[in-house]
Amino acid sequence: MKRDRIDQTGEMTAFVAAAQEGSLSAAARRLDLTPSAVSRIVQRLEARLGVQLVVRTTRRFRLTAEGVAYARSARRILADIAEVERSVADQGSPRGRVRITMPAAYARLVLLPLLAEFVTLYPEISLDLDVGDELADVMGGEVDVAIRSGPLADSPLTARRLCETGRSVVASPAYLARVGAPAAPADLARHNCLDFGFRRAEAGWPFREGERTVVRQVGGTMTANSGETLVQLALGGHGITRVADFHVAEHLASGRLTTLLDDFNPRDREPLHAVYIGGAMMPARNRALVDFLAERMSRRRAQGAFDG
Repeated sequence: MKRDRIDQTGEMTAFVAAAQEGSLSAAARRLDLTPSAVSRIVQRLEARLGVQLVVRTTRRFRLTAEGVAYARSARRILADIAEVERSVADQGSPRGRVRITMPAAYARLVLLPLLAEFVTLYPEISLDLDVGDELADVMGGEVDVAIRSGPLADSPLTARRLCETGRSVVASPAYLARVGAPAAPADLARHNCLDFGFRRAEAGWPFREGERTVVRQVGGTMTANSGETLVQLALGGHGITRVADFHVAEHLASGRLTTLLDDFNPRDREPLHAVYIGGAMMPARNRALVDFLAERMSRRRAQGAFDG
């Protein structure tokens, strides 16, 4: 006999199922409940919260803004409950899936070899990699761990610094042979400067001039939202760019790029953090991954294999 009595956690489960399936009847089939039971659960939930969570018509089932927010938080809470039960059953053994997002360039140049080592050490943990430069929603449960470069905004999330890197101004020998090298930051006004174009980018390039740091405004024919793209443009001889050192280390070693204005480099540092929901309830698999990355980054710095 199908049941229609359900507790608060069950309310969350039923609502999340309805939100994911897009209908009450599909959620009922998934949960082995009657459609009328799921409908009553949603109505009871709305009455208890005092807000409308869904808009229902004969043809449509649509979440309100409050419904979207509730479903997102409920998914995270249910995942935490499931993790607690798994941790107790497994006596704390790290296992399960970790969703991790990271910048594309950092993934290719630094993180992927480390992550391959991690899954060898922890065969019961699987990694779901989201590689790109868009910011995923950690609080909303889109990912478990986010690797983020640069300064962080204030948030209730936990951030653990993994390393930091310097930044350099670079260009290709072909570009410099064609246009000439700038002797001072002011000379950049006559050069094609390839800069970041996304909204979090800092305005201008900082240089040490005398006893102070001066930010020089630069301009050029192209901007990009990723350091790798700027490096590829510089390698193609299209202009001068300023990027994190890890982007260009291999190209500087091979001579395909040359550093410029080294005497004016302010030696500013760009930090790299692992960002996650922390605290005592942090899943063991997430903690294992963050601890592993922090330890490996520290070892690489000690060996001089990474600028940090």
